[in-house]
Amino acid sequence: MNINTKTRNILTLVSGGLLLAALAVYLLTPGSLAQDIILIVAAILAGVPIAIKAFQALRMKAFSIDLLVTIAVVGAMIIGEYTEAAVVSFLFLFGHYLEGRTLQRTRASLKSLMDMAPLEATILKNGERITIPAEEVQIGDHVIVQPGGRIPVDGKVITGQSLINQAAITGESVPVNKTKGDQVFSSTVSDNGYLEILAEKVGDDTTFAKIIELVEEAQETKAKTQKFMERFAAYYTPGIIILSVIVGLITLNVHLALTFLVIACPGALVISVPVSIVAGIGNGAKNGILIKGGDKMENLAKVNTLVFDKTGTLTKGKPEVTDIKAYGISADELLQLTAEVEVTSEHHLGKTIVKKAEEKGLKLVHNPSDVEIMKGHGLRAMLNGQQIYVGNKSGAEKLGIAIDIEANEYMLQQQKNGNTSVFIARDKEVIGIISIADQVREEAPATMDQLRKAGINDLMMLTGDNELVAQKVAHQLGIDKVYAELLPEDKVSKVTELKTSGRNVAMIGDGINDAPAIAPADVGIAMGGTGTDVTMETADIILMSDKLDKLPYAIKLAKATIRNMKQNTYFALITVALLLVGVLTDKIHLASGMLIHEISVILVILNAVRLVGFPKYQVWFKWLNFNAKKQKEHTETQLTV
Repeated sequence: MNINTKTRNILTLVSGGLLLAALAVYLLTPGSLAQDIILIVAAILAGVPIAIKAFQALRMKAFSIDLLVTIAVVGAMIIGEYTEAAVVSFLFLFGHYLEGRTLQRTRASLKSLMDMAPLEATILKNGERITIPAEEVQIGDHVIVQPGGRIPVDGKVITGQSLINQAAITGESVPVNKTKGDQVFSSTVSDNGYLEILAEKVGDDTTFAKIIELVEEAQETKAKTQKFMERFAAYYTPGIIILSVIVGLITLNVHLALTFLVIACPGALVISVPVSIVAGIGNGAKNGILIKGGDKMENLAKVNTLVFDKTGTLTKGKPEVTDIKAYGISADELLQLTAEVEVTSEHHLGKTIVKKAEEKGLKLVHNPSDVEIMKGHGLRAMLNGQQIYVGNKSGAEKLGIAIDIEANEYMLQQQKNGNTSVFIARDKEVIGIISIADQVREEAPATMDQLRKAGINDLMMLTGDNELVAQKVAHQLGIDKVYAELLPEDKVSKVTELKTSGRNVAMIGDGINDAPAIAPADVGIAMGGTGTDVTMETADIILMSDKLDKLPYAIKLAKATIRNMKQNTYFALITVALLLVGVLTDKIHLASGMLIHEISVILVILNAVRLVGFPKYQVWFKWLNFNAKKQKEHTETQLTV
């Protein structure tokens, strides 16, 4: 048998009404039989759902708080303490009701996200517009979105232009302009334009659906502290039952033993950790930060060393060709040949070269064969009967390609100017160098300052780029240490080495190219990963916005969440300790103790709810910290005098 929430709430209301009725009878005829009957009925109505939950827990071989209350209520009824039995059972039920209502606020962030999911979609079919449920849209459908409409699928814009509010995905309310060929995501809003979209991901496969799924899973994932609390409660509850029996045997006071049993309920203690974690994860989701569980939140709060990938993380990830130096052929011939090889590459530098060739109107007519990707060095392929190498200096030297003095000096000068040099060789003879530069993100310098203020001691960079380019970026941003010209396996080794040195390391990259280095870090962070399944599966933390300034917020949120969790835990422990002292010294009785216990549970939840509004409440804490600091300085001054 199970009692649903609605029935439980009705029983709470009825038992509360019966208590008021009993009070009225007491005022008219104290100690009457009618008063006792009303109290017994109230105790039974409120006690039944509690007893059912206790029995269900026992069947699962678990000792629950409901069991303690059930024993206390039955005991109070046996010894004739009907008022105590009715009040305790009502307060326990009423406490559950208040907990449920209050906990709804901690899940408000997730609910607000879910409310953003579109219910309907308009598609073009046989030249006609048809409105269908959003979950019925098929891949390949042409979806119509009017100004002000919510996009129901992930896909590419076929026609139209609009400013898109992507708050549901990135947490950023500033609209982004989208036009033909651009990617758009489900649950984002077209502010001012008409769009026709080719559906590429629908239903549960959309980025928004995956965000909801990840947040729901994260809120169920337990922190280490929470797991400890649950293990503690598993031993604590039966321990309290045994102690209550001992108290009863020593004092021969059944009422005292029952009071001890109920007051020792670890309700606030058990709920202290999960309620904070749920609120923190919800806040992050609302702001475009996906934290995959309480354990990841705890790890992020402990991080003191942050390791960055360079390209696409500290820089914009949109490099441009700045110069083309050709030997023995024209610059356009060099660019065309290189682009024909790079069409097979997923590397950002290769895509930049292809893009430059397309901008210049060069036709890529030859298809490369025998393509070999040389991780960390570049690639080589057969093109029109000749072997072409495109990559860096170390790769060229590894293949025995001779680099003359002129080419080497040119490369060094380009690197001093902050460019990355790409060597192109044909049949082991260098035929040109293409220089590419990427700009540092505008928000990066301020982000580095915020990270230091957030408690990050060391900022480091791992990159496959050359030392000069890496050092230039590091100097602009105040990065503490740079490791350049690294292969993917070198990055993994460096992260592992930093961990073994006793640091708490977080690695942040684009979540795809840097997946091997992200995996071994204490915390793996991927940024700008909207729409990439690999990103969502690899990282512990996902910054859905393509902006670096979300990172300090994520770290501050994690620290605030863990701080809140500790506040709740200490408060719960102190409350239980004081209540037990009050019981043993006969200062606190069953009904009053139960009331204090339920109030402590509500206060724990309300404290966690403040995380939903983070960082607003931080202003109050800053004021307290400021005054505490001033008081400390004043005290130290007085001591000096």
